[in-house]
Amino acid sequence: MSLTNPFILNRADPFVLRRNDYYHFTASVPEYDRIVLRRAATLSALPTAEEKVLWRAPASGPVSQLIWAPELHHGGDAWYVYFAAAPSREIKHNLFQHRMYALRNPADNPMEGDWSLAGQVDSGIDAFCLDATTFAHRGQRYYLWAQKHPDIPGNSNLYLAPLATPMRLGGAPVLLAKPEHDWEVQGFAVNEGPAVLIRNGKVFVTYSASATDERYAMGLLWADADADLLEPGNWHKSPAPVFVSDPERSVFGPGHNSFTTSEDGATDLMVYHARNYREIEGDPLWNPDRHACIQPLHWDAQGMPVFGRPQRDVTLAGEGA
Repeated sequence: MSLTNPFILNRADPFVLRRNDYYHFTASVPEYDRIVLRRAATLSALPTAEEKVLWRAPASGPVSQLIWAPELHHGGDAWYVYFAAAPSREIKHNLFQHRMYALRNPADNPMEGDWSLAGQVDSGIDAFCLDATTFAHRGQRYYLWAQKHPDIPGNSNLYLAPLATPMRLGGAPVLLAKPEHDWEVQGFAVNEGPAVLIRNGKVFVTYSASATDERYAMGLLWADADADLLEPGNWHKSPAPVFVSDPERSVFGPGHNSFTTSEDGATDLMVYHARNYREIEGDPLWNPDRHACIQPLHWDAQGMPVFGRPQRDVTLAGEGA
């Protein structure tokens, strides 16, 4: 099977979930006014699959503006879409006013049934927060997100907490990472967009840092799989970025990724967004040309991920058309 990048046009913060023999794809839309979902039995069918609007932001209220970074997860009793939203576009104390929320749908198929706003997911820190993801490990489901803390300089850090229910944390947030290296503070001091992959006896977390122009890049955290994930000292952080802009290949600002696998399960795949040009007119926030891209993730002899350079054409051996 051959795939070509950009994979899906004008979709930022891409999230892919493979469940029940289907690939499910959601992402931020350029208008930031709705949550969309598409699904297909094969990766190659995702770009042309029907896209359904699950929910539209109301005209006013706490979830009326700037709908960012939806992720689809199954919480045991229902489907959930976690996302960030703000009551307005007003910037206070140099930040937007986002909090985290979730939609819920008890149907078997997330493309069917009724999606409703389940409410706010309270992080325990009343400040700007976004980019929530969840994952299960050794019998515990965790919630991982980006958040401003009033006592820490910068825009956002990464926090982890156990989940008691799909809508409620089961413990206090634990700080995993904050912007500290030079490449993480270009334009803005940001750690955001976490994604989790558990492989080779380790729990890996990718994240994105800096402003959302060509300086945007991806970093890596990891902990041993048998370690207490809620103990910050068990986590390691790469001092250098692991995936960056590649002007020679016209890829700028790669980041905010998710992970999935090939159809035969043999290859780990990274799905991320990037632009194909550097010069952005106006505020990068309103530039629509962040496209979803996809490529294989490789592994070295020590079991660490190797991200490589952005690829234009991707061939997966042994896959369907």
